[in-house]
Formats: sequence, structure tokens, C-alpha cells
Amino acid sequence: MVKITQVSTQLPKYTSSTAEVIPYVEDWLQHQDERFKRKVIKIFEGAAVDRRYAIMPPDQVFTPTSFEEKNKIYQTEAKQLGHQVLEKALLKSNWDPKSLDYIITVSCTGIMIPSLDAYLINSLGLRQDIVRLPVTEMGCVAGVSGIIYAKQFLENQPNKRAAVIAVEAPTATLQHSDFSMANMVSAAIFGDGAACVLMSSEEQASGAQICDEQMYHFYDQTHMMGFDLTNNGLKMILDIAVPDTIATHFPKIIHPFLERNNLSIETIEHLIFHPGGKKIILTVEDLFKDLGKNIDATKSVLKNYGNMSSATVLFVLAQIMQESPKKDDYGLMLSFGPGFTAQRLLLKF
Repeated sequence: MVKITQVSTQLPKYTSSTAEVIPYVEDWLQHQDERFKRKVIKIFEGAAVDRRYAIMPPDQVFTPTSFEEKNKIYQTEAKQLGHQVLEKALLKSNWDPKSLDYIITVSCTGIMIPSLDAYLINSLGLRQDIVRLPVTEMGCVAGVSGIIYAKQFLENQPNKRAAVIAVEAPTATLQHSDFSMANMVSAAIFGDGAACVLMSSEEQASGAQICDEQMYHFYDQTHMMGFDLTNNGLKMILDIAVPDTIATHFPKIIHPFLERNNLSIETIEHLIFHPGGKKIILTVEDLFKDLGKNIDATKSVLKNYGNMSSATVLFVLAQIMQESPKKDDYGLMLSFGPGFTAQRLLLKF
């Protein structure tokens, strides 16, 4: 039996409301057609994101710099955020850093070799024989991926502990010379943040039990979402058909997974979904509107923080767990990412 014992979150120090960001957007687009500018401003205003956090102030986010310069900021801030969120989770759980057996770090918004986990071993004094796994190139789905990998490690080894740390800084990937709709939409919905999930296979562990996990891969949809690595950095790929593609596959993603656990969507009390953006949220809400279910926690996270890539669904999980679900309530955790892929966890609180 593997349980999620703690979920902690950490935000970078800079924060701006959408209203505060728009003047920077207008300045960025000053040489573009007026009609285009009005359309982009409407995207920002209608993105269902009221506030976002960033590893740098907005003037620096919207200042053209080299990939090298932005990536150095990412590296510095990722180390700090990763340290802070792991330390916070360990303190809340009263775990000695040296009690960790497995560390997984998750990020796709910058490049760092050695990976973040190596720095955390030094800064927090983790064991010299701890098992490391950096998870990259999986985008928004990687928070769930990290939990799946940790669960599969722990379920075969009793009395072990694992930490999954997701640190993302999408603001460091903003492409100043890219005026595609994909770049406009990503600029409107993304923010920076970090989250840490502590997991245990100890018999006395408390928390949410992971009952099942499963990945679902969409064939021939690798073009839907991701990054192109260009001379200017990571250029967003975001196909307009993503929400409709999710809607088409949704029954195959949800129902068979629950049925193999002798459950149905009606028996799931908590929907812990990644808030990919307003359109995806509206798509999911439409699919569940007749079942008396809600994704209020998902909407709340998007509103207050934006889409923080892999860390976002962990913020949703943290909010659900803070609300103290009833004993034996079931939760369905779901995230989507490049590949194209959907990954699921069945939780029992």
C-alpha cells in the first residue's frame, strides 16, 4: 500500500494581476496590427487567470534576452524553489531529509545538467545512496507521471519514502519574436510555481492511498503540444484542437479505468484535474454537468496561479487535501501533456 502523505506548494516572489500585466503586453505588441492587439488583450482578459507568479518581475519577463540569460535565471530560481518546497514538505511531515529513499524532480521549462535533484541532495543533506530520477520533456502531465514512477518504486519495497518535486517557470520560455496564437495563449495562461509530494510505503503511513494508476497515449498526436527548441529558446506548440481532442477521447480515458476498479464516475467524490486552460475546463465541465460533479478546485487554481505546467495539478491536489476529504472518499487525478497523453491516478482518502 502506497500513500501520499503530504503535498506542499511554493510560489516565486514576483506576482502580478492580469490587469497589471496587460500594459506590458500592450508595449510588447506595440508594432503589431491594432486588431491583433485587441484580440490578444481579450485573450488575456478572458483566460480565467486573475493572478500569476513569476521567477522574475514582469518588465524582465517581457524584455527580449537570450535563451542563455533566461535559462540561467531559471536554474538559479529552480534550485531555490525546489529547496524551499521540499524543505517545507519535510518539516510538515516531521521527516528527516536522510529518511528519503527516492527523489524525483520534474520540470520542462528550462535545462539544467546536473538536474535539480543533484542540487537538492547537497542543499538538504539527503543520503548519498538515494535513488534519483529527473523527469523532463513530459510537460503538464509530468507531475502525475512522477507520482506514478514513485508509486511503482514504493509498492515493491516496503517501508520506503519518496519525494516528487515539480518546479516550473513557463515565464522563462516566453518568445518575444513569436506572434503566433500558440504563444499568445500560453503567455495568457501560464505562471510559475513549485510543488512537492511526499509518498510512503510504510505500514503506519497516513494520507491518500494510491489505488491504481494508468497512462493513456493518443496515437499520431505528437504535434498537438510541446516545445520546439530554437536559437531563442523553447517555442510553444499548442494545437487549437486540444480541447476537442480531449473531449473525443474522454469516455475512453475515464470509464474503463474506473470500471477496472469496480467503480463509476458517480462514485468519485473528488475530481483532481489539471487546469490546462479555460477551454479545457469548459470542455470537462460540460462532460460532467449532468453528474452533479464539479471541478471547483481546478478552476480556483487556474484563477489564482495560472497554468504552472506539471506543478499545477499538484496545487489542485494540495487544495483538495487541505479541505479534509471524508474517510474512504475516492478521488480521480487526471492530467494531459505532450505525446499526446493522459495520465490517471485513483486515490482513496
